[in-house]
Amino acid sequence: MASAIELIGITKRFPGVLANDNVNLTVEEGEIHAVCGENGAGKSTLMKILYGMQPPDEGTMRIFGEERVFNSPNEAIDIGIGMVHQHFMLANQLTVLENVILGAEPTKKGGLIDFNKASAHLDEVGKAYGLTVDPFDLVESLAVGERQRVEIIKVLFRGAKILIFDEPTAVLVPQEVEELFRNMRELKANGATIIFIDHKLEEVLEIADTITVLRQGRTVETVKPANVSAAFLAELMVGAELPKPQLTAAKPGEAIGIELNEVTVLDSDERPIVDNVSLKVRQGEILGIAGVEGNGQHELVAAILGTTKTETGRIALMGNDIINSSVRQRRENGLGYIPQDRQEEGLLLTAPLWENAALGHQTSKPFSGGWRQWFIDRGGSRSQTERIRKEYDVRTPNVEVSAHALSGGNQQKLIVGREMVSEPSVLVASHPTRGIDVGAQAAVWKQIREARSRGLATLLISADLDELIGLSDVIVVMFRGRVVAKLDPSEITPRSLGAYMTGAALEEGAE
Repeated sequence: MASAIELIGITKRFPGVLANDNVNLTVEEGEIHAVCGENGAGKSTLMKILYGMQPPDEGTMRIFGEERVFNSPNEAIDIGIGMVHQHFMLANQLTVLENVILGAEPTKKGGLIDFNKASAHLDEVGKAYGLTVDPFDLVESLAVGERQRVEIIKVLFRGAKILIFDEPTAVLVPQEVEELFRNMRELKANGATIIFIDHKLEEVLEIADTITVLRQGRTVETVKPANVSAAFLAELMVGAELPKPQLTAAKPGEAIGIELNEVTVLDSDERPIVDNVSLKVRQGEILGIAGVEGNGQHELVAAILGTTKTETGRIALMGNDIINSSVRQRRENGLGYIPQDRQEEGLLLTAPLWENAALGHQTSKPFSGGWRQWFIDRGGSRSQTERIRKEYDVRTPNVEVSAHALSGGNQQKLIVGREMVSEPSVLVASHPTRGIDVGAQAAVWKQIREARSRGLATLLISADLDELIGLSDVIVVMFRGRVVAKLDPSEITPRSLGAYMTGAALEEGAE
């Protein structure tokens, strides 16, 4: 019997980059096949080729034994390939049913959408694969795990038999990961073939039937989980042991780096999305913020940066009230920021690296200064970018290449380096290692630890619970916009922290 997927000798080149170099991948029908590798190893490019987003330069692709060449994702979808994206592709203001049928609306006479037919098909899909969902719920009312279920149903609704899961656990707490894995096993039991892209090697070992490791654009090895360990996979991926985000005992100073008192932020409906939040971070301390996405963390960060208006409260940076300060003033006064989405918020992808290194610091030396304050000092910018490249191991041939040419891990190291070399007093690090491999992860953790030892006050927001527990001196939990718990990282596990984040531990405490 033919395999579900055969990729033979796949090669893809970009200017200055060989993304896939004669890659071979075979996925058997009805299995969960994990693909692992560093950022820049070629995983995303390979999946884009399989999904019809990019053509290969060389190689052959067979789907269920038939040779295929896709010119668009629609052609891949038509023969039964679907992708569940890491960042949900959902319209929050629409219902589940409206999101599922968007772009694939069944119609009746006169061209009107046949909602009855769509609802019946959605019900069939849900029952067939054990994915229950209320079609009339608004997506904005759903928990993160439920939104992901809607993403899965979307591709099944279109007839997908091969599902590509791209970093599906990145925003899930442990309980939601367990639910996702139950869903994946149910899909497999019903005949689906799944490709699973993930950086969390323990999860890969738990869910996968087969694992293929890519390194520097090439296939390194295909193994069975029963025969390997996470440490062995890390060795295959990066040539090093699996890193752990561990801290030594805290020695924070007396000075307060940043302090929030009773800060409230309203959403577009005038409801509190950040509700009377107070917290403080001392110099030489890392305060972790845990919370399921959508519970006010993003808006809290925006209030600290000055990109959103606070309704009430006070924010002090190194003792100085900044509530009425501009974003530029806050940055010039020592506020560093690692954004949660490096491509949307942190980089100009088509601009060269030396321009990206100046972002957020363009009014300060060495990027500008003196009578040239309003002009970028190109020499100073290039010199500073070279420093970041060397000190933070940003792997690039030179500082003239565009940010788009870098792998995700190297993009992240550029951003971390940009903030750290500016020597901020306070750093807001929002998901600093999201979507990057174990090697780049270790580099970011090392820089955060070293900056802490130099007295940096860090506010760490992360969906990686091992990262939060391993790096934080103190953890606070946000739930429905409020701080509901303050925890000692040495006394909790990812699972118990997840219970606070979903409200389960709070309900137990109330009983």
